[in-house]
Amino acid sequence: MMKTILCYGDSNTFGHDPEGKVCRLPYEIRWPGGLQKHLGGEYRVIEEAMCGRTTVWEDPLMPGRNGLALLPAALESHRPLDLVILALGTNDCKTLFRAAPHVLRMGMERLVETVRHFDYGAGVPVPQILILSPIHMGPKIADSIFGTFDESSAAKAEMLAPLYKELAQTCQCGFLDASRYAGPGPDQLHMTAEGHQALAAAAAAAVREMLK
Repeated sequence: MMKTILCYGDSNTFGHDPEGKVCRLPYEIRWPGGLQKHLGGEYRVIEEAMCGRTTVWEDPLMPGRNGLALLPAALESHRPLDLVILALGTNDCKTLFRAAPHVLRMGMERLVETVRHFDYGAGVPVPQILILSPIHMGPKIADSIFGTFDESSAAKAEMLAPLYKELAQTCQCGFLDASRYAGPGPDQLHMTAEGHQALAAAAAAAVREMLK
């Protein structure tokens, strides 16, 4: 039976072009599309991404991006699911949220709890979870076009991998550190095409191991 994977993420799952040449990198370039290619026809990869999406925060400058509020609808729309990849955290580091690192971990934990306790229906198994910590920001993020990030945001983003890894171990989830495979392009925030492809290959290996 085909295995179904939901990729729930932000602009780096959406495929925002770091060079600003196009609105969005092509599907086959974006890491969920690459993941689909690597896994083949026995898997169905669903891309559920939105620029600016947070784990739990309401952004007054970008309404409708609260990942916790939107997650149940995504789970309901695409069930049954074998695996949910939670790829969020970058936007939690915005200066306006002023969240301490341990609070950022708690935001991801709420998403994990939501996936675990959602009512999928009688006889429908709860999907496994793969936590994907984000790439790092570029050294000039404070001077980028994204006015809600600064050096402190970049520092927090670099703290997410160990925090998410600890959470994954505690909650018995899979874990993958995107910053080991990809980095930001010219805009200091979004992955290059090469980064998407490298991440897709790493994610495919992690998925195969989890769903074997």
